[in-house]
Amino acid sequence: MAGGANIAVEPRSRPVMRDALVAAVRRAGATVVDLAEADAIVWADPAAASDFDRIVGGAPNARWIQLPYAGIETISHLLDEDHLWTCGKGVYADDCAEWMMAALLTAFRDMPTFARARSWGAQSGRNLLGAKLTVLGGGGLAESFLRLIEPWGCEVTCVRRTATPTPGATRTVTSADRLEAVADADAVIICLALTPETTGIVDHDLLAAMPDNAWLLNVGRGAHVVNADLLAALDADTIAGAILDVTDPEPLPDDHPLWTYDNVVITPHVGNTPEMGLPRLEARVEENVRRWLRGDELLGPVDVAAGY
Repeated sequence: MAGGANIAVEPRSRPVMRDALVAAVRRAGATVVDLAEADAIVWADPAAASDFDRIVGGAPNARWIQLPYAGIETISHLLDEDHLWTCGKGVYADDCAEWMMAALLTAFRDMPTFARARSWGAQSGRNLLGAKLTVLGGGGLAESFLRLIEPWGCEVTCVRRTATPTPGATRTVTSADRLEAVADADAVIICLALTPETTGIVDHDLLAAMPDNAWLLNVGRGAHVVNADLLAALDADTIAGAILDVTDPEPLPDDHPLWTYDNVVITPHVGNTPEMGLPRLEARVEENVRRWLRGDELLGPVDVAAGY
C-alpha cells in the first residue's frame, strides 16, 4: 500500500539541514505540511532528542518516521510498534570507511610518532598488507570498509550479533567469541551500533585479549569503550595505541587523560562531517519518499526490538 503524500520535516532548529531535506521531499513528489496534517515525519535535527516525543505526538496520523543518522541511541527508548521507522543506515558508510583506512595507515606506519617529532628519529612501522584485522560490527559500514580494504589482502574477522557471513570478511563470528577473535589481531576496529548489549563491549577482558602490538580504532560510539580500562591498557603498554574518532564524553574535555598519550590520536567525530553527510542524507530521504509514495520497501529499516 502506498503511503500518504503529506510529510512534515521537523524540527526547525537546524535551518540548513531542514531546508535541504524539505527540498529532497519535494523533489520526490510529496508535499511538505505541518505536523497535524502529516502522514510521515522526516526528522531534521539529530541533536534535538528532547523535542522528539512532543513533535511526534503532534502528528497523530503519521505512520512513518525517517531518522537522519545511523546511530539512534538518543531516541531508541521512544521506538514503538505504532510507526514504521527508518534511519540513516548505510548513508555514511563510505565516508566512515575512508576514516578507517586513514586510521589504519596512521597506526601501522607510526604516524603519531612522526607527527610529533621535531628531529630525525629511528625508522619504524609495518605494512597493512596482509594484516589480521578484527572488526566489531557487520553492517553497512563494515561492508564498505571490506570493499576498500580488499586490495590489501588482509585477513578480516567480523564480530556481530549473528554468525551470518559478512560479505568480504574472511570469517564471521558472534559476540560470544569476541575474545578469541581479537587474540591475534593487528588491529581491532569498532564500527557497531550503540545498544545496551554493545555498551562497554571493549573492556578489560577484550583489551587484555589483544596482542600488545595491536591497535584499537573506534568509529562507532565512545560508550563502546570502558575508558578506565583503556587508560589502564595504555599505561601498561598492553596494546600498541588507539585512534579514536568518538569518545565518551563527547566532545572530550581538554583535561581528559586520553590527550596525554603519544600513541593516541583523537579526531573530533570526522568519520562523517555535516558537509560530507548532508548530500548523502538528502539522497536517502528523496529515495525513501519516492518508495513511500509507491508503497515499496524503505531503505534503512530500524529493528525496534534490537534498538537500531
